[in-house]
Amino acid sequence: MKPLRFLVLPVALLASLASAAPDEDPLGKAAHYPAARSLPQAYQERHLVGSFSAMDTLSPSCELPPAAEPLLLEKAATETQFHYRFGGRTLSLDDYTERQRATAVLVLKDGEIVAERYNYERDASMRMLSHSMAKTVTALALMKAQEEGLIRSFEDTAATYVPELEGTLYGETRIVNLLRMASGARYVEDYSGHDDRARFNAAARRSGVVQAVHLVTQRDAEEGQRFNYAGAQTQVLGLVLRAATGRTMCDYVAHKIWQPLGAQAKATWLLNPADQVELAQGGFNATVRDYARLGWMMANDGRVDGVAVLSREHLLDMTDAARQPEAFRPGRMLHKGSSYAGYGFQTWLLPGSHRRFALQGVYGQAIFVDPELHLVVVHTAVGKDASGDASGNHLGAERDALFRGIVAMYGAW
Repeated sequence: MKPLRFLVLPVALLASLASAAPDEDPLGKAAHYPAARSLPQAYQERHLVGSFSAMDTLSPSCELPPAAEPLLLEKAATETQFHYRFGGRTLSLDDYTERQRATAVLVLKDGEIVAERYNYERDASMRMLSHSMAKTVTALALMKAQEEGLIRSFEDTAATYVPELEGTLYGETRIVNLLRMASGARYVEDYSGHDDRARFNAAARRSGVVQAVHLVTQRDAEEGQRFNYAGAQTQVLGLVLRAATGRTMCDYVAHKIWQPLGAQAKATWLLNPADQVELAQGGFNATVRDYARLGWMMANDGRVDGVAVLSREHLLDMTDAARQPEAFRPGRMLHKGSSYAGYGFQTWLLPGSHRRFALQGVYGQAIFVDPELHLVVVHTAVGKDASGDASGNHLGAERDALFRGIVAMYGAW
C-alpha cells in the first residue's frame, strides 16, 4: 500500500493562514487554548478547545491501536469550493468556520479529501472527543458480535447477557429497544446538570454502571413504542457487549472495527473510574481523518477496500429509515419539539430523497454520511452549549445548511 501523502504545516503557520474563528479570546487563544487540569474544569469555556482534544489526559482511558496498513485517504489536487444558503445569504465553507465554533471540518468524496479546515490551533494529529458519536461505535460493535454469534438475537433482553441486571428496568428491556432509545423509561436528559443523566452518571462514577442502572425504575411508555434519548441505555449496551464477548470494549472494537476500517492513528476510550467500564455513551476519542474513515466504512455499507467489516444487512438495519418502525422515521419521530430526524440503531436518520444518516454528539460533533453520493463530512466543534442552538448561535441549524450545500455540489437533497 502506498504511504499516506499529506502536507503537514506547523500549527502556528496554519493559524496565520486562517481567518479568525469565533470567540477566540474567551476560548483561551492567549494561552494557546489550554486543556483543563482536571475533568471538572473541562467544560469551562476557556478550556473547551484544549480539553475536547485532550480528554484522555484528564480521565482514565484505554487504547485502540491503529491498523497495520491504514486506509489511504489522498487529498484532492484542487480543493472543492462549497457554498450554502443560510439566513438569506450565500456563504462559503470559510464563512462557516468564521461564523461557527467548529474546531474542524473535513469533506470526503469518493474516498478523497476535497476540503479540510482546522480552527483554534487544532490539527490533524489531535484526537477529538466524540461525545455521543461514540454511541454509534457501540452499536457497530454489537452488530459485529451478533454476526459472530456472540449475541443470539437483539430480541434478547440485556439481562440475558448481564445477569447482574436481572429485575432492573433496563435489564428487562430488549436489546433492539435499547438500540433505538425506546426502553420506555422515564428519564430526562436535558444537560441541565440536574437531570436524570447527571444523577445516573454521578452514581456510575461513584459505584459503577451496574449500580447506576438500579436508579432507573419507572416506565412511562411500553418499550419499543416511543423514542426517548437517554445515554444510560447506551451504557447498558456497553455492558451487554463486554459480557457477550468476554472482552473489553476497547479490545473488541479495536480488533473487529477500528483496525479493519483502516484507522491511521490510535483511538482512546474514556473509562468510568469506579469499575473501569468504557463510557459507551460518549467517551471515544479519535483524529478527524479517522472519523472520516469510520464514516467511509459506513458509506460503503460495511466494506473497506472490498472487504466486509460488517454485513450490509446490519448497516441497513442500523441506518435505513424504511427498516425502522413508523414512529422512529424522519418526519414522524418527535424529539425536543421537532420531527426533522429519525433514529435507527444509535444513529440519527435524516430526511431527503435517499438514505442519509449522521453520528451526532453534543457541542456540535457530527459525521454526516450519504452512501449514494459516496460522501462523508466530519464536523467537530465547541458549541456554546450542549445543544448548539440554545445559545442563539444556531450551530445545529447552520451546520445542517452547510451539509445541504455540500450535497448540492454532487446531487439533490
